[in-house]
Amino acid sequence: MAGIFDSLAEPEPSAATAFAGNTIDRRSEQRTDASTPAAIADPAARYYLFRGDKALLRAEDDPLFTAAEAAAFGAAEDATVLLGWIPEGPRLAAAIPETAAEDAAGLAVSDLRSLAIAGTMPAGHLGALAQARSLVGWHQRHRFCAVCGTETKMAAGGYRRECPACGAEHFPRTDPVVIMLAVHPGGDEVLLARQKHFAPGMYSCLAGFLEPGETMEAAVRRETLEESAIAIGRVRYHASQPWPFPSSLMIGCYAEALSTEIRRDETELEACRWFPRDEVVAMLAGTHGDQLKAPMPMAIAHHLIRAWAERRL
Repeated sequence: MAGIFDSLAEPEPSAATAFAGNTIDRRSEQRTDASTPAAIADPAARYYLFRGDKALLRAEDDPLFTAAEAAAFGAAEDATVLLGWIPEGPRLAAAIPETAAEDAAGLAVSDLRSLAIAGTMPAGHLGALAQARSLVGWHQRHRFCAVCGTETKMAAGGYRRECPACGAEHFPRTDPVVIMLAVHPGGDEVLLARQKHFAPGMYSCLAGFLEPGETMEAAVRRETLEESAIAIGRVRYHASQPWPFPSSLMIGCYAEALSTEIRRDETELEACRWFPRDEVVAMLAGTHGDQLKAPMPMAIAHHLIRAWAERRL
């Protein structure tokens, strides 16, 4: 008798997406207020540093810095996040001033999207940078208590903020986003669209944030209907992707179209239409006659589209 997991793909599809290669052991049940000072004091500790929303890098895409270097660049110990541990030692993250290390030889800054597109950063570092950027950014944006307005303090290694006035506790959030590839009732076409800010010729999947009290499947149906007027029946999960812009989780799905007539949301979408399989294959290969393109491999949309085009579902 087949097991319930026997039909799952190996490796799991999520592993192919950018930012999904994080191997840090978070030890979430063991983090205390004493964990961060102890980690910083470990000679093997290394930091991921951010200047604004960009990562500080050494030559050859090395994003790690010692505790002494982090302090010299202006990283404050009481604003340092303890990401967790790998066999080589603790991994931490912090923000540094916008002007820090501007003139330091051999250093550069890069946004995470550019690093993912370039594809030269090891997956472990890229995933850890996503975790680090989301947490560092959350602390920068949530310094004050949402209940009483008092400035809060970091706790539990950076995974909580506590209000000294009213005692409220605040936790980092991850915003779920559904991204879906609607499949035509005939099975050999999919729904792709483009927004005005997309690169020229690029078409992608529809996407949207989950709303409170909504299931993943309901969000897929609602967003597809709102943006294209296509009614959706069954929904099938495919993969997910951490998306640190600033802190989302992309939930990739296939959606069964029950209708075919498109009435696009002209505020959201510049274009939206059905694409047959041979046209999608050409877009993925970069050989489309009208120079239409699919999203780049760093995006989960690319993997949703490719898996359908190559009949790997």
